[in-house]
Amino acid sequence: MGGLFAVSRGLLQAAAIDEDLTTGEVVTAAGRAEFVEAVREFGSGDLSARLLEVLCCQGCLSGAGMTEQAPLFRRRTRVGEYVRRRQREFDRAAWQADLAADAALPLDRSFTPADQRLAAPDAAALTATLRQMGQRGPEDELNCGACGYDTCREHAAAIVRGLAEHEMCLPHTIEQLRATVHELASTQEALVQSEKLAGLGQLAAGIAHEVNNPLGVVLMYAHLLRDACAPGSEQYADLDLIARQADRCKKIVAGLLHFARQNQVASAPVDLHGLVREVLALQPAPAGVTVTTALTLTDPVIIGDGDQLLQVLTNLVTNAYAALAGRGELTVRTAADGDRVTLSVTDTGSGIAREHRARLFEPFFTTKPAGQGTGLGLAVSYGIVKMHRGDIRVVSNDDPAAGPTGSSFTLVLPRAAAPRE
Repeated sequence: MGGLFAVSRGLLQAAAIDEDLTTGEVVTAAGRAEFVEAVREFGSGDLSARLLEVLCCQGCLSGAGMTEQAPLFRRRTRVGEYVRRRQREFDRAAWQADLAADAALPLDRSFTPADQRLAAPDAAALTATLRQMGQRGPEDELNCGACGYDTCREHAAAIVRGLAEHEMCLPHTIEQLRATVHELASTQEALVQSEKLAGLGQLAAGIAHEVNNPLGVVLMYAHLLRDACAPGSEQYADLDLIARQADRCKKIVAGLLHFARQNQVASAPVDLHGLVREVLALQPAPAGVTVTTALTLTDPVIIGDGDQLLQVLTNLVTNAYAALAGRGELTVRTAADGDRVTLSVTDTGSGIAREHRARLFEPFFTTKPAGQGTGLGLAVSYGIVKMHRGDIRVVSNDDPAAGPTGSSFTLVLPRAAAPRE
């Protein structure tokens, strides 16, 4: 009958003990929830049982070490069949003889207290562990049970005691995975942008000089022919259009040459505050636009290429003036960010449409009317910032219902020089 020990209530049947529900002297509990609850109530005195038969699993036949894949009750049937076969083969006379031979064996045993209870974890350590799992307050404690503990605090206490790990928290793991995916997406986006810039640079190096020379000839003769015509005549207007479009092409080629030449950073000390003042002096605000500066760096000097950074800031200020359309405020700020500095250009214009934000740094992409922009300013700026081992971030709102409209471009630049490649 000892073969029944693996089944819930099997011990009681083997010992011929009845679980009388009217007296409650014998209580059987199986499974993790019932097992813990029975021990807890017995310890608190709420349970008057004299005997607890508790199995953490639904009997040992469904324990963690089992490799059998059969369903639970099929396993129980197999155990019952095994016990019946053993009963048919049982030699009671030999069994009694063995008992008589071993009757003199001492079966007494002494026990001494050995308290195995773990001390409650320190409150500060518990709070720190919960924060590491992204649980900064009671509202973040989902108590989903995916970790195997009833509450998030029990899981955190087990981690402090060295009995569990952070990775057992499913919501925390999902959040970590989401953050990793977001980081990978940002890295992929940066790589795609770098590939575009590299391809454009190769294209510029191959054709820019060849196109620039005949374009200069076209532009020169267009101006000569236009000046020979009477102002206001049809020929004058046509030649003026040719001259203006040729001049626009020349600007595009000049932008391409910027790409071809941006192969390294000529590092030197650069005063960011002086850079801001120089750009605002060279680019005076249009009528109706207010310019505000908040230059808070105590040490505004970084190591970089002053000419290239001047070009970036000029592009940002020029774009902000265009977005303001003669009305609003432009703010230039600097601030410290650890071993980096930030420089932001913020306008209160109409904002950038959501569908355009992902393409802002693409070469030749522009939202300006035809003839007013080449679409290379932000692409060139992106390349310069990346060569400085920095980053350029954009926050914009074009929906008045969501709050004040406008855009903010922020440069994040390291203080030290970028290593040469």
